[in-house]
Amino acid sequence: MARPEAGDQPVGELVKQLSEQATRLARQEVELARAELSAKGRRAGLGAGMFGGAGLIGLFALGALTAGLVLVLATVLKAWLAAFIVAAGYALLAGILALIGRARVKEATPPIPEQAGESVKEDVEWAKTRARAGRQ
Repeated sequence: MARPEAGDQPVGELVKQLSEQATRLARQEVELARAELSAKGRRAGLGAGMFGGAGLIGLFALGALTAGLVLVLATVLKAWLAAFIVAAGYALLAGILALIGRARVKEATPPIPEQAGESVKEDVEWAKTRARAGRQ
């Protein structure tokens, strides 16, 4: 059965359809926002994990490799100078990992569903346009 044109339907039916469509649209917008926040949360978690990894690697490197490198360098330099050179190398590595982790966290912030927000704005504008056209 074909749907009657909007001009042929009673106002009550049109209001009912508008309400149903608005409810469905609101649910879809909430789902879009939820999906977008979930994706941003995963990226933030990855960045935070890299920060943790940088700390853990820094700790292990400081404990295990420092002794070996200092001993190797101490064969040609004074032991205290060898220790400072090794520490500077580890500090450089930890700094690089921290910068990469910070960049990943920045990609995921702010945790605002931007696409859903734009979609809602478009929907509001569309509804306003339709309302204006219906009054004419």
